[in-house]
Amino acid sequence: MDLNYGTEMEDFRQEVAQFLDENWPLKGEEKDWPFEKAAAVFRERAIERGYLYRSIPKQYGGSEQPPDVLKGQVIREEFGKRWAPLEARGIGTMMLVPTLLERGTEWQKEKFVRPTITGEITWCQGYSEPGSGSDLASLKTRGELIDGEWMINGQKIWTSGAHLADYMFCLVRTEPDAQKHAGISYLLIDMKQPGIDVRPLRMMTGSADFNEVFLNDVRTPEDWIVGKRGEGWLVSRTTLKYERNSIGAAQQTGASFAGLVKLAKETKIAGRPAIEDETIRERLAVLEGYVKAHQYSGYRQLTKDSKREDAGIINMMMKLFSTEIGHQTAKLSMDLIGDEGLLSAGGAELGQRSSSAQGWIGQYMYSLGIAIAGGTANIQRNVIAERGLGLPRDAAADRSSGK
Repeated sequence: MDLNYGTEMEDFRQEVAQFLDENWPLKGEEKDWPFEKAAAVFRERAIERGYLYRSIPKQYGGSEQPPDVLKGQVIREEFGKRWAPLEARGIGTMMLVPTLLERGTEWQKEKFVRPTITGEITWCQGYSEPGSGSDLASLKTRGELIDGEWMINGQKIWTSGAHLADYMFCLVRTEPDAQKHAGISYLLIDMKQPGIDVRPLRMMTGSADFNEVFLNDVRTPEDWIVGKRGEGWLVSRTTLKYERNSIGAAQQTGASFAGLVKLAKETKIAGRPAIEDETIRERLAVLEGYVKAHQYSGYRQLTKDSKREDAGIINMMMKLFSTEIGHQTAKLSMDLIGDEGLLSAGGAELGQRSSSAQGWIGQYMYSLGIAIAGGTANIQRNVIAERGLGLPRDAAADRSSGK
């Protein structure tokens, strides 16, 4: 196995490192700017050099670079070493923008891409409904075309950031007589439209990042549809692909595991560092094996992508790997922090180690929910079995869907 990037990529690495030496952190008077302002200035410079938003055309605010997965990986690695701002994260940037670039009309790209990647506008995702989660195609929110506008009625749930979002990309049933996968359209909605009621869903951590959204005679223009009418399911597969890729990144599991090892060194069991405990060491070793397997699976995927070859079943498995490792990491962290794990993730009652413990409590709660994002873990296993391994469809799945 040869994991070297080659002379050309190592020369490029030096180029990126020099750029970072000169530009991050900002120097002079700019070094005292608030982070968001400094990050915005830095990102503009990075875009100008071709390091960020590489796949986005210049006319939409990107740097419009030729596809090169190895260069992209080098950039992520070097920026990560310096804690330099990468592309702004968020549902709009990571999911909607690539969907619009692949499926949207020219005016949609012109109107929405640039302000989304600069953070001027934010988005939420209107997919799940109270009775349509794993079986998303059974959604019941309706859209009817009346006088050049879509009239939308229904309810969405688990809508992250809906209370802050400017717009929503939403799956709506527009062909009630069509088969359930064929009758859905992908619509864009202004969240300031009359008839939208956003209600927070209070979680056990005390926070309310999720919402339920009620749509009562909400209007959106006829051409605010991505893809063709009734083909929203196909468009949604594009969005979901980018969501799963963002969740399944191996760098996330590696960083979480490093934090867990640090916690094991700082936590005491019977007066000694927890990492010296035989059981803890064994659990860490097993977990590290999974982390390394995920990391090298990522390298394999990267190699295939660089050669424009299909990585096969590994593409389907990365998100499942990531969520499973994340949960096991968080579970061990809760065992390490002990009784403090019984306290509220947002509570002021945490003691001397409040910052560390609070973060791990929150990560544990997050690890339970992320197994649902981008398709539940059980659904992912079915997809891997059927599409990746060619196994027959699960009879239980057929029974639950009424087939």
